[in-house]
Amino acid sequence: MENNANFIHDIIEKDLADGVVTKVHTRFPPEPNGYLHIGSAKAIRINSEAAKKYGGVFNLRYDDTNPEREDDEYVRSIHEDIKWLIGEEPSGGVFFGSDYFDKCYEFAVKLINDGKAYVCDLNNDEMREYRGTLTEAGRESPYRNRSVSENLELFGKMKNGEFPNGACTLRAKIDMASPNMNLRDPAIYRILHTEHHRQGGKWCIYPLYDYAHPIQDALEGITHSCCSIEFENHRPLYDWVVENIFIETGDSWQKRQCLPNQYEFARLNVTYTVMSKRYLRELVEGGYVDGWDDPRMPTLCGLRRRGYTPSAINDFLDRAGYSKAMSVVSIEMLEHCMREELNEIALRKIAVIEPLLVTITNFPDDKNEIPCEISNHPQNPEMGTRILPFTKQVYIEQSDFSDNPPPKFHRLKPDSEVRLMGAFIIKCDEVIKDESGKVVELRCTADFHTSKERKVKGTIHWLSVNNCIDSIIMQYDRLFTAEEVVGDDYKDFLNKDSVKRYDRVKLEKSLETAKTDERFQFVRNGYYCPDSKSLGVFNSIVGLKSSFKPNA
Repeated sequence: MENNANFIHDIIEKDLADGVVTKVHTRFPPEPNGYLHIGSAKAIRINSEAAKKYGGVFNLRYDDTNPEREDDEYVRSIHEDIKWLIGEEPSGGVFFGSDYFDKCYEFAVKLINDGKAYVCDLNNDEMREYRGTLTEAGRESPYRNRSVSENLELFGKMKNGEFPNGACTLRAKIDMASPNMNLRDPAIYRILHTEHHRQGGKWCIYPLYDYAHPIQDALEGITHSCCSIEFENHRPLYDWVVENIFIETGDSWQKRQCLPNQYEFARLNVTYTVMSKRYLRELVEGGYVDGWDDPRMPTLCGLRRRGYTPSAINDFLDRAGYSKAMSVVSIEMLEHCMREELNEIALRKIAVIEPLLVTITNFPDDKNEIPCEISNHPQNPEMGTRILPFTKQVYIEQSDFSDNPPPKFHRLKPDSEVRLMGAFIIKCDEVIKDESGKVVELRCTADFHTSKERKVKGTIHWLSVNNCIDSIIMQYDRLFTAEEVVGDDYKDFLNKDSVKRYDRVKLEKSLETAKTDERFQFVRNGYYCPDSKSLGVFNSIVGLKSSFKPNA
């Protein structure tokens, strides 16, 4: 199943061999208008691992050129998520697109002076009409042939706040007949009288991404600008900006550094979830989930809160592969990667999720408890054992008893025997019910003498009433009921049973001091970790078994 092919590494290796670059420099440029998700993790891994593999450096650069939706909350969360995923600070440093606003303005003036940019008074609807269609060339703006001096004057007025929002834009003068719509005189600056989260009120004009991004890459010395496939048609504009700003005879930039090139890879799509930041924001703001870090969300903070590890996520990304071909990856592969890792490292513990009281009627009167040795990991003896006390009263799972059992029910039932894991065989002698007919207690006898030699078909887990703690378990399922969730009606596929809360859980006493970065297998139930926001709550990470076949 694992896919080691990475066409971007092939490109880098050829560039190094041909002397096109001497040191690899990559970046990840998120817009701070939301939290990162597992699709973002693919871009982070591609860029950070390429730099790491070839002895280069990797930058985090915030694309904060749109102040209307950006916030310092997202800036902090993005930085935290990246450090968590790659295990360190970005090796090349942390930057902001807004750090380059002065340079972007300076280069815009250069384009105007070179006759390659102009101030256009068309509004958005008019620009769309003039732009043409995929089969019909666009029409030139009536303002396209303004003089350099007039454009400089108008652009200065834009910068000085003399025009309202939408009054005009600065457009690159390229080719209104180009078959690539992105080259039909794209807007590169717009007026926006909005406070910026870092620049405050210094600017009322802001560069658009397709203009600002290649400038930022060039100024930082980025060699390989890797982005998702939807930017493939934008690459000619990326190249145009680089060529018309940084490449000219005698220009020191061309001599001093390798100019950046853009390469595209397929986005990561995963079954039973959505990757649209707009949809994720709607789920949060609409109260459909418990915030961006809800353990059902595909956000990195949600996966972290649920107990997923960076190594499992990166393993999943590597198995899914890196190519230009669009595909949808099964969420079961992600679950398999996490389960495979936890099966090796997670200590085994006991949780009784829906407890049923069992009284051992023949428990010795001269004892308070009988120590029972339990393995911490049956497949890894080197992980040792622990002692659990067996007492007169213990808890078992309600589902491990039936007073009207179906065929082949090998757990506890009236007048039958079952083994308590690591302890003794018990026999159910009496069933106590409340007024409603619900079973509330079992009275059993234990075989304290021949349990080790005898065999019975069923083995169930248990905890002593006197040596356990109360807890809550949040059992999570997939957020959506459909494998592929597309379109604005995505909320119609929300899974109403995606979370279940169990309030009467009994846990081993040692779990009272469990840390939020610890993960455990609750025997016969699955893998769990303490919730990072609520004391005494454990979140389900992944179940014990799956039908997923890793080599299929």
